[in-house]
Amino acid sequence: MNKKIMKNLLSFALISMGGVLLFGLQAHALDVGVDKITSQIQLSAKDPREIVARIINTAMMFLGIIAVVIILLGGFKWMTAAGNEEKVSEAQKLMGAGVIGLVIILASWGIASFVLNQLINATGN
Repeated sequence: MNKKIMKNLLSFALISMGGVLLFGLQAHALDVGVDKITSQIQLSAKDPREIVARIINTAMMFLGIIAVVIILLGGFKWMTAAGNEEKVSEAQKLMGAGVIGLVIILASWGIASFVLNQLINATGN
């Protein structure tokens, strides 16, 4: 019981210190001024809509890779099942889930792309 309390106390202390350091650094950065920081680290003034579109595209790319890996894993399990019906059934379920996931990912990417394009067209460029 004593170890559990110490573990929880240590976790709380680490999280608290991390929060203090995280917000403390931001507070010191605000004192300098945004223009000075931006010029020093050479940030570009990108449109927030473009940033959101890139984040969505990147997330969909990673999800698509995961879905393809699931399909490939199902195919590998099917090929190594050696006629075992239970393993073949498990592999088919895995491949089906991967295909359904891929369809959902592609549909959500299409919807997000359409919505972002309409948003950009409606608000002007």
